Amino acid sequence: MCGIAGTCNWGTQSTLRQMCDLLAHRGPDDSGLFWEERGKLGAVGLGSRRLSILDLSSAGHMPMSTLSKRYTVVYNGEIYNYPALRKELELKGYAFRSGSDTEALLYLYEESGSQCLKRLRGMFAFAIWDSSKKTLFLARDHFGIKPLYYIVRGSQLAFASEAKAFTVLPDHCLEVDTSSLDQYMTFLWVPEPRTIYTDISKLPAGHFAEWKDGRLSLEKYWEPTWPQKNYLYPISSDEMVEGVRHHFKRAVKEQLLSDVPLGAFLSAGLDSSSIVAVMSEVSSHPPFTYTIGFEQKYSRGEMTLDDIEVAKRTAAHFGCRQTTIIVDPEVTELLPKLIYHMDEPVADPALITAYLVCAEAKKEVTVLLSGVGGDEVFGGYRKYYAHYWARLYRFMPKWWRRTVFEPAILSLPSLEASQFKGIMRLAKKMARSASLSDRDAFVMNSVYCDESLKNQLYQPWLKNDLAQSDSLHHHMALFDEVRDVDFLNQMLHLDTKAFMPSLNLAYNDKMSMASSVEIRVPFLDKDLFEFVAWNVPPSMKISGRLKPETKYVLRKAMASCLPREVLRQKKAGFGAPISRWLRVDLRDMVNDILSPACIRSRGFFEPRGVQDLLDSFYAGRYDWSYQIWQLLTFELWARQFIDR
Repeated sequence: MCGIAGTCNWGTQSTLRQMCDLLAHRGPDDSGLFWEERGKLGAVGLGSRRLSILDLSSAGHMPMSTLSKRYTVVYNGEIYNYPALRKELELKGYAFRSGSDTEALLYLYEESGSQCLKRLRGMFAFAIWDSSKKTLFLARDHFGIKPLYYIVRGSQLAFASEAKAFTVLPDHCLEVDTSSLDQYMTFLWVPEPRTIYTDISKLPAGHFAEWKDGRLSLEKYWEPTWPQKNYLYPISSDEMVEGVRHHFKRAVKEQLLSDVPLGAFLSAGLDSSSIVAVMSEVSSHPPFTYTIGFEQKYSRGEMTLDDIEVAKRTAAHFGCRQTTIIVDPEVTELLPKLIYHMDEPVADPALITAYLVCAEAKKEVTVLLSGVGGDEVFGGYRKYYAHYWARLYRFMPKWWRRTVFEPAILSLPSLEASQFKGIMRLAKKMARSASLSDRDAFVMNSVYCDESLKNQLYQPWLKNDLAQSDSLHHHMALFDEVRDVDFLNQMLHLDTKAFMPSLNLAYNDKMSMASSVEIRVPFLDKDLFEFVAWNVPPSMKISGRLKPETKYVLRKAMASCLPREVLRQKKAGFGAPISRWLRVDLRDMVNDILSPACIRSRGFFEPRGVQDLLDSFYAGRYDWSYQIWQLLTFELWARQFIDR
């Protein structure tokens, strides 16, 4: 795991060194630069900051070159099938000088060029310079687990693991892209491949790029695919269960490859518990496991984390070396720091809990296995089965829904600081979206600022600037890619290509790297994903309609391994007590940073509209906690990246 950066015709060696210094938290163990002058064509530079995971010796140093010096690589990630690839390459005459997967990746590219990507199982973002063809090759893993940002300006190129590295580029300043800001206000995050910045993009998941003669071309090498609605699944339900068990256990076992201590997140949920169950089965040592919870004062009326007592019993069941972390964070100090590490405004408070558990785990381990991706592979989110409820709801008379039920629900108070707050939040979501079409309802369930609220918050110039913009276009285009498949798989497709890489994978990468910890995600093993997509029908992902059982096939596959209370545990999520923080811990900060003077000075939002939001929230009339968190996050981010 590393931080990588590079430039073509942009800046000096000193520039590249400064870029890498800004990534030092990603790789505190080693650093290196490669620089090639090309006369009038400018220079090419590659830089690395290394977090040593495999082959801790200097033999794993990067940038790494072939013996001929033709190819040079910088690489961030892990190739889990590299031992098999190494054996194959050795039979072809390649002589290895290290035990690192970096060298296997370099030789595989030398052997087969871009076709090497079809052979890789793992997470990666890498760059390879071909000094003979004067070509730079960039690639990102299938799901976008590892980030790769880039800028093209004329004949100049820069790339890096984090956007903050671009702040030292000469003759370059960061600016807000208003269409991306609109998407951020819509979803809490900006869908890839866009970023909040006008000229910075992310290399999309499952893509590679080539830079030659001052031009960058992108090409897709993989994307998730799904069977059509009338597809006849080829295997029995028992074979599905056995296949899921086989692929999942292999994925976890492969991802235990490490020369440093590793552990796992452990909530009370199915995904993390399944990982720990396999770890305890195949490992010769009791796994390190980490569970996080908040002080009792934060729990009332909040939808935060899973039951830590269930996690403790699960850890005891598997003989884990368990650490339970009960936190009462100084969120006023913590939030600006974490926003800096995120590079972009991301208004999901779950990133705070992710950081806190990684920071604590770093005292004992360098690698953590996480259950991220399990919901997108097997259908675990509530919003997936809410779709079935919405279809039943639409059988009710339209006049009754529109004139009686929905206005009544939307007019109810948010029930702050009560045990019914979460239920009320879900009921209001249902009232806003259930009468819509399937696609519109699903997307609306992910919307935090609708057009009415934007009209209240946006400055007139911003409204005019966005007059031809459609913040939902990206999501609808993803639906169009799979219009002929079952609607559950359509939802999974959208989340796999938008929600997961842009939010969940993004904050897990940035928050773990802020503590110099590597996170691995066994559920996003490519072979496991493809097996489930093409062999497990929707009815084996979500079983039942009125009382649905999510991730049904995974529950069956792990039934013999897990305690019954884990198999029956309801999904809780990886949240944080955002409402209490805004009302108590962060109230002074909110009133200062979102004051009319500050909002007016920033220039994007209407001071009166923001103040009305705050007044309504503090009075308990409506739960605007996420929208306030959005505005707070944006301003804290702008002060660190735009005002610099």
